[in-house]
Amino acid sequence: MLKTTVLFLVGFLLLIKGGDWFVDGSTGIAKRLHVPELLIGATIVSIGTTLPEVMVSSTAVIHGNGAMSYGNAIGSVICNTALISALTVAIRPGKADSKSLRIPVCFFFAAAVFYAAVAYFAPGFERWTGILLLCVFIAYMGLTVWRGKKHYLDNVSSDDDPEDEGEGDIFERLLRKWFNKKLDFLPDVILLVIGAAFIAIGARLLVDNGRMIAEALGVPDTVIALTLVALGTSLPELVTAVTALLKGHSALSLGNIIGANLFNIVLVSGMAVTLRPFAVPNEKQFAGMNASLVIDLPLMFAVMLILTVPALLK
Repeated sequence: MLKTTVLFLVGFLLLIKGGDWFVDGSTGIAKRLHVPELLIGATIVSIGTTLPEVMVSSTAVIHGNGAMSYGNAIGSVICNTALISALTVAIRPGKADSKSLRIPVCFFFAAAVFYAAVAYFAPGFERWTGILLLCVFIAYMGLTVWRGKKHYLDNVSSDDDPEDEGEGDIFERLLRKWFNKKLDFLPDVILLVIGAAFIAIGARLLVDNGRMIAEALGVPDTVIALTLVALGTSLPELVTAVTALLKGHSALSLGNIIGANLFNIVLVSGMAVTLRPFAVPNEKQFAGMNASLVIDLPLMFAVMLILTVPALLK
């Protein structure tokens, strides 16, 4: 029990320090690229914080538990928005860059409408739906990389020193600045990678040893699954959001939540369905209907509309 408790505390400390470095590395990259923090949060940071959901859903569906994969994707979107983002905005409201927000929000709702349409009107999720969702993920990342490259090149060109006019042509100067900036990125990239690793290891230690402690105290397995396991896959988003909030980077936190929600649909679900198609779960009933279709999916859309529409309009 002592070893379990110590590992639980170690996981907690790794989460805190990992979140600290993860946010520092992310904001550092955003500043050097002159790219809005919201954009970095919606791409690089979101991929890192969504990895636990990818692993849980993929493992579950391989073992024939499609319901867990389905519920993990929808539940994570609701948890990220109505709990983590809600805490962030309630404690420290901040301005949102509506221009940077527009593309990830549009991608999310397009993917979510398609996902919901399959759930409502098809008997199950076929492999082609998973492949299509993964293609949306690739398209979103490709568009984002293109936008980031455009931002970078525009700022490199604008930063050209007029005194360097005689030192070779503009291509040589741009190449020299690009190489120097690549070296500048290295410390931030290292912080980002180490931070992500600490968050992943810390979350695993926290969940696994927390489960052992709960079992030793006689807590039922169903309660453990609905609390520690569900919280464990959302811990990276929570830690990143709180750390970004404390450091005054609310835009990074908002971008991370929206990006993670998009990736829960197109990457987490896309990967799971592609690996092994499954039927729409119908285990929970509400008034004689599938509870997921009348409660979970509408709630997912509702909380995302509440979060994003005001930020886009004002």
